[in-house]
Amino acid sequence: MRDEAAGGGSPSAPPSGEVLRLPGFAYFWSATTIRAFGGAIAGVGFQILIVTVIEATPMQISVLSALSVVPYLFLGLIIGALMDRWRRQRALVLTTIGRALALASIPALLLLDALNFWSLAAVILTIGVLTLFTDSAAQPLLPRIVPRRSLVMANARLGQSETVAATAGPALGGALINLLGPSILFALDALINVVAAFLQSRIKVVEPRPEPRAAGRHVGHDIAEGMQYTYRHPTLRPLALSVHVWFLGNSIVSTVFAVFVLRELDLPSWAYGVALGVGGVGGFLGAMIAPRVGSWLGAGRAILVGRALVVIPWVLLAVAPLSADSGVAVVLVAVSASQFLYGFAMGIEDTNDISYRQGVAPDGIQGRMNSTIRTVNRIVFFVGALLAGVLMTSFGYQVTIAIGAVVFAIAALVIVFSPLRDARHEDHAELR
Repeated sequence: MRDEAAGGGSPSAPPSGEVLRLPGFAYFWSATTIRAFGGAIAGVGFQILIVTVIEATPMQISVLSALSVVPYLFLGLIIGALMDRWRRQRALVLTTIGRALALASIPALLLLDALNFWSLAAVILTIGVLTLFTDSAAQPLLPRIVPRRSLVMANARLGQSETVAATAGPALGGALINLLGPSILFALDALINVVAAFLQSRIKVVEPRPEPRAAGRHVGHDIAEGMQYTYRHPTLRPLALSVHVWFLGNSIVSTVFAVFVLRELDLPSWAYGVALGVGGVGGFLGAMIAPRVGSWLGAGRAILVGRALVVIPWVLLAVAPLSADSGVAVVLVAVSASQFLYGFAMGIEDTNDISYRQGVAPDGIQGRMNSTIRTVNRIVFFVGALLAGVLMTSFGYQVTIAIGAVVFAIAALVIVFSPLRDARHEDHAELR
């Protein structure tokens, strides 16, 4: 792997330290932010189409939900390898345009009265594949737009805006679909993706050609090289393993949480929405302080803090003597507090986790390293969601939440007993 392939052409850090002053990142951030809002709005639109327009059966609903994960399971590693050989900015722009076209097909299908389970499934699967390409191109492109010493701040800015979008977007989507109807809502989201593609095309970035493959090598060898690099690296290996375990815990608690709160604790839908909104506020604040925490404690300890903090809210929910008789106010306060701390912890760890990955790996293997971790995470999440159903049936909601908390604690312990604990962002700030 050539060192010069890891970063020549990156801009210097802005004197103020504010990465939004870098024109390339300003375009990247703007495109990512409006896409995040568009995605959150469209998510509500898809739910309404599935339930009220095509009137899907429970089995059809589960199939449509699974289609969003399927591309990662079957194509994640291949696309990650391709992103180390293709121009990432071009892939980002073209797939964002593709998303716009796929979203625009929804109004056309509604107009032609041709929207049914099969046509909607085709659209969802297409968008899933395009989103996989987009995400696989965006993550390794960022270190070429932003100096490595500024990656933590850049990811913090991205995390803040995406948290706001995830919190406010669903409410905005619900209001817009009532006001405009599904056809105009999806046309609007298609337009948002067109604007995002334009902003992405304005990014000025140098992407050197990759070295040609040696005779007899093919994409399978590239994938294997990416996996070997990830799981043999002294700090990326424990980081990847910790993330995988974290995803197992998260799949368990996220599967049981809504059922426990809405059914067992009988929390009204409006209060459930408020609790999720409070979680979004926690995520925003966590992302705000993440750069300072990473600078003060170092990357490894900052990630460890996030991993450790995320255990607390689920332990509290597991042991708290809550029931439907506790009253809406008491349940709302407890659930909101747990969601706030959960979001806060993720805001700290996500920013430092992603930034460290982007900073430590050479450019020529960024796509494969990220796709390796991301693909295994999706597989683990899929298995964990199924496991959560078995645990809920066998032991009940709070015991299942407690098991999820134990899994989160194991994810933190992986870091405690590894070299990652002492890793710092600046150790690789000048890697080129």
